[in-house]
Amino acid sequence: MQTNPTYSSLVAVGDSFTEGMSDLLPDGSYRGWADLLAGRMAARTPGFRYANLAVRGKLIGQIVEEQVDVAAAMGADVITLVGGLNDTLRPKCDMGRVRGLLEEAVEKLAPACRQLVLMRSPGRQGPVLERFRPRMEELFVCVDELAERHGALVVDLYGAASLSDPRIWDVDRLHLSAEGHRRVAEAVWQGLGHDPEDTEWRTPMPATPPPGWVTRRVADARFARRHLLPWIGRRLTGRSSGDGLPAKRPELLPYEGPAA
Repeated sequence: MQTNPTYSSLVAVGDSFTEGMSDLLPDGSYRGWADLLAGRMAARTPGFRYANLAVRGKLIGQIVEEQVDVAAAMGADVITLVGGLNDTLRPKCDMGRVRGLLEEAVEKLAPACRQLVLMRSPGRQGPVLERFRPRMEELFVCVDELAERHGALVVDLYGAASLSDPRIWDVDRLHLSAEGHRRVAEAVWQGLGHDPEDTEWRTPMPATPPPGWVTRRVADARFARRHLLPWIGRRLTGRSSGDGLPAKRPELLPYEGPAA
């Protein structure tokens, strides 16, 4: 990988992880690792352009249908693709179909940019990860194979202990906090060949005493009421949190905003 390369544009493709949930800004919108990365790249390259096509809740089939061709047509220097994890969390998941769709996406995006970036997504410690770990790891094997075949960069977030710490995740237990997104942006930044701004992004947070039993039970009850039950309701009714929402930043336009 070239050291401190110059890239003039970035297109991000994916779901809520790439949209930036739950890195909430004061105006109620989400920032996230892709915006942070774009800010850094824009600070280095005048006229830098950025698009973010991600929409929360999207399955890999929807990402391929709604985002991939649009991203390929933009002709960006860098395209990031993260998808398929929502599929693995569904009770019924056809992993063969997921792998096939991911391959279709990579085959379209890799020739359309200077550098395609794929990721092994982070996984939060806990029973949810343990239940779905085999599917996730099957997905990541596919990511690695596709990257090798098409010359894509793989950023390994799954293997970073710092990103499995529950304290770096939001209260919904599905999305990273602002600190988590900052670390992901750093990981991609370094993966693209830039000098580190944080050499310790993989370092776990300092140990703290675990919360007491009552505190944990209160948090569990709040999580179930505010996040788990609505999520189950959407699954049962075939709805998605992203239904009707537009892409976060649908056009490849000059990026204006503070660098990370």
